[in-house]
Amino acid sequence: MVTARMMQQLWAVIESTQVSTLLQFDDAALVQLLLNRFKTQQAIDAQAANSLNCYIHSKLPLIRDIAEGKLTIGQGSR
Repeated sequence: MVTARMMQQLWAVIESTQVSTLLQFDDAALVQLLLNRFKTQQAIDAQAANSLNCYIHSKLPLIRDIAEGKLTIGQGSR
């Protein structure tokens, strides 16, 4: 089960990840990268890791949309 605290921590990890990284990795690699970065901040058991893996995978379109939006805003401010 993904708790609200886990979601907050995960989104903090996503926000701290470079936009280019969020956009360059394929789905499986990006899920693993984010999960591993999350695990460096908080120890979780196998069941929680599996739930978080599924959650990240389900949010990939949103994660990539946010990253593309940041990229667009960054280019527009030059």
